[in-house]
Amino acid sequence: MIYGIGTDLCDVRRIQATLARRGDRFAERVLGPAELPVFHARRARVEARGLRFLATRFSAKEAFSKAIGLGIRWPMAWRACEVLNEPGGKPYLRLSGELSQWFAARRLVAHVSVTDESDYAASYVVVEAPEPAP
Repeated sequence: MIYGIGTDLCDVRRIQATLARRGDRFAERVLGPAELPVFHARRARVEARGLRFLATRFSAKEAFSKAIGLGIRWPMAWRACEVLNEPGGKPYLRLSGELSQWFAARRLVAHVSVTDESDYAASYVVVEAPEPAP
């Protein structure tokens, strides 16, 4: 049963401007501990790849917060929601802390898709709940 659906479109240029203004503090506020090294590695190779990585993660977290109906407020926190990739490249959400407990208590399952194309990053999240007992 669908619990919630969230989508988000992010302008990569806006992320670039915020990063220029606030420096790495912005990335450190949005990205979790497993996402930060990937961001730094991609950015070191090609600046645009790092920016798009940050934008897709920002977008996916916004979409997830919409799908669970909380927005960015407790227990939803930027760093408690990480968008990682399986070895084949498929993205998945890894939750931690109180957000993980809140999500598990409801027995929810999330599916995420991210994409980017030069100036835009987009994400789509579907959250499923268990079927109610008959």
